[in-house]
Amino acid sequence: MFRVGLTGGIGSGKSAAAECFRELGIHVVDADWAARVVVQPGKPALEQIAQHFGAGVLLDNGELNRAQLRTLIFDAPEDRAWLESLLHPLIREEILSSLEQGSSPYAILESPLLIESGQHQLVDRICVVDLPESLQVERASARDKNHKEQIRKIMAAQLNRQERLEKADDVLDNSAGLAELRSQIEILHQRYLLQAASIQN
Repeated sequence: MFRVGLTGGIGSGKSAAAECFRELGIHVVDADWAARVVVQPGKPALEQIAQHFGAGVLLDNGELNRAQLRTLIFDAPEDRAWLESLLHPLIREEILSSLEQGSSPYAILESPLLIESGQHQLVDRICVVDLPESLQVERASARDKNHKEQIRKIMAAQLNRQERLEKADDVLDNSAGLAELRSQIEILHQRYLLQAASIQN
């Protein structure tokens, strides 16, 4: 199946773009969802995380305390590398399994760290949702109620805008809002249908 990786920095509108593709009947796999599945209670990865970081990374109900874990690894590159080496292969397996379950002409893999995590190797094209960084900070802080400084820290851990654009096969400009984004996606959708059909023939 023809696969497109959909990515963008925090606050770029990647989730809104993914929803537009869903409305067009396209199977979308969310890498964040896959990342949550592999650390559910009872999964081996969750046990390993608790052993490594301590019981403080678990909530009272036994689920992963994501906010606490994020705080622990943000300023600790070695811990972040350890966590990524544990989770990335598991997430990759979950994503591949989910992509194969789709029945639409092509599939979308929505991932904030598509390029950084190596998940771009699972797709045929990379589509980047883009907007100026100042607008990214505004939208992300309004949506998540986070301080702008925290948003900038998250942005610093992701590829910078220029690097992301250099990797892109297709770019969706989301600076003008949802209606304009949707019309760009409809054009891209037609192109992807043709590319998917050419692979299958």
